[in-house]
Amino acid sequence: MAPTPPPLPPSASNPQRASQQDPGYDLDAAEELVRSFTALREQIGKVVVGQAEVIEQLLIAILARGHCLLEGVPGLAKTLMIRSLAETMDLQFRRIQFTPDLMPGDITGTEIIQENAQTGRREMVFQPGPVFTQVLLADEINRTPPKTQAALLEAMQEHEVTAAGHTYRLQEPFFVLATQNPIEQEGTYPLPEAQRDRFIFHVVVGYPDRAEEGEIIDRTTGKGSAKCGHVVDGEQILRYQRIVRDVPLPENVKQFVLGLVRMLRPRDEGSPDWVKQSIEYGPGPRASQQLVIGGKARALLHRRHHVAIEDIEALALPTLRHRLVPTFTAEAEGLSNDDLIRRALAQAPRPRGKLL
Repeated sequence: MAPTPPPLPPSASNPQRASQQDPGYDLDAAEELVRSFTALREQIGKVVVGQAEVIEQLLIAILARGHCLLEGVPGLAKTLMIRSLAETMDLQFRRIQFTPDLMPGDITGTEIIQENAQTGRREMVFQPGPVFTQVLLADEINRTPPKTQAALLEAMQEHEVTAAGHTYRLQEPFFVLATQNPIEQEGTYPLPEAQRDRFIFHVVVGYPDRAEEGEIIDRTTGKGSAKCGHVVDGEQILRYQRIVRDVPLPENVKQFVLGLVRMLRPRDEGSPDWVKQSIEYGPGPRASQQLVIGGKARALLHRRHHVAIEDIEALALPTLRHRLVPTFTAEAEGLSNDDLIRRALAQAPRPRGKLL
């Protein structure tokens, strides 16, 4: 378990905790957020062994009102992690197992003929699909054709579904947490760039270390099983999301984000030669937006009043790895997207600025 961060500095909004600098938002509410999400980690840790970085990235995505794409080999507790997350937040949870024969209506819902009990007449009634939930697990999303994958686009971006000429709002908060398997790629349908860009993070779930795997054996082969308890509810999550938006962004951090993202665009006049040789298409403006909002959430969880460059550096890989299209040259040289991002991080200028 990660060590507990130091307490937040004093707030100018509270006379008992006076300070010369006011961060511009309610620090009491921010401390409540930190306590709640620390408790969330503890509850999820009762069920999921290890994966502290993955869990933190999921929590940041939720605070940032974003969706996550998780990639890992089978058996790494991706489904268990997502289900436990929904339980601790007391949110409705549904799972869709994506298959090659899944149709868009199987996700969004469809109209059916139903007899009106009062009038006796038959009428068309919309039957909501599994997307009408709060936490949607799209399991093995790369197993279904693009037409069905695209059925999630409107729901992910607009938090609504249009069917038979009518628009239906989804209940807030709403998150899509999708998984994909990096092996057994025969017969799969890689997500199109427009679909991948809807995810704030592409989280890579790795193997546990030896001690963690030993604990997994002990927990799953003995008597009994741990369960998660409720920590927060949907209304609290919505309130925490609003707090995140109020976290200040220093100008030097903003310039660092712009420098990093624009460096990875091969057609940008300021990009270095190695980017032009290694990257076919770079990240769009949504990458900058989501780096910043993710950085704001991470800053709060680490008990800081403002976004720091270290927050951006920590989130660069999950935010950018699914937004790069490498060239044939990069693939031939065995360079991964992570390699390219790390190189950009090493070369990105770090402007100095006055802290807020």
